[in-house]
Amino acid sequence: MYMVHSPLEQFEIVSLIGLRFSSFDFSFTNSSLLIVVCFFVLFFSSQLIAANGNGYIVPNRIQNIVEGLYKFISNMVFENLGKSGQIYFPFIFTLFIFLLLCNLLGLVPYSFTVTSHFIVTFTLSFVVWVGKLFLGFQKHGIRLFALLLPGGVPVAIIPFFVAVEFLSFFIPLVALGVRLFANIMAGHILLKVIAGFCWTIIISGSLFIAHFIPISVLFLLLFLETAVAFIQAYVFTMLACLITGDCLRGGHLLFFSFVAQW
Repeated sequence: MYMVHSPLEQFEIVSLIGLRFSSFDFSFTNSSLLIVVCFFVLFFSSQLIAANGNGYIVPNRIQNIVEGLYKFISNMVFENLGKSGQIYFPFIFTLFIFLLLCNLLGLVPYSFTVTSHFIVTFTLSFVVWVGKLFLGFQKHGIRLFALLLPGGVPVAIIPFFVAVEFLSFFIPLVALGVRLFANIMAGHILLKVIAGFCWTIIISGSLFIAHFIPISVLFLLLFLETAVAFIQAYVFTMLACLITGDCLRGGHLLFFSFVAQW
């Protein structure tokens, strides 16, 4: 006899250090542990690119990887936010590396995938959304509401377009988090199901030779999930740059000025 574990069991949050106060639970969980590990890895890896003379003129493999990621994110920020947007590079770079580490560490056996929980990804998207809103109001003030009125819209259907733009203004608040957690969760469930299928074939005895087929598929999926870990971190960061850039540019401010003058 053997126990068949649910594919969703890997996403269960387990309390490591219990800490309760009245009806509030401040326990240190496996999710908290992985977040702390990611921050420590992020901190020590950042020392490789710090201007303290630790780098090499001819970079080694690790330095090549870090410098490549640095240049990759720098180009992303420059293309979407322009030269003036480089002041936001530290946040964008930290966000990308944190998401990448969370996704990759989640592939380690018996670890925990932080980004497989919507509350984590939604919190990150909320921080990005509120941040871009703050920057938009800081730069444009009340004129930022011009984003809700596209240029060249006939007067008769302006209320409809304002409603659509208003809805699209809030969509990234949820869409960023949903896209990340859904892709990570779906991939891990698929890996768990195929791994369980391989184990079932192995212990069956009579079909031992057949387990090489699902194991080959599982091996290929591990490469795919590694790529997804990078792609989803990139997509989240890219969309964060795009929505921030829209607020910094002010959208339809020229049309707003025309309407105000008219």
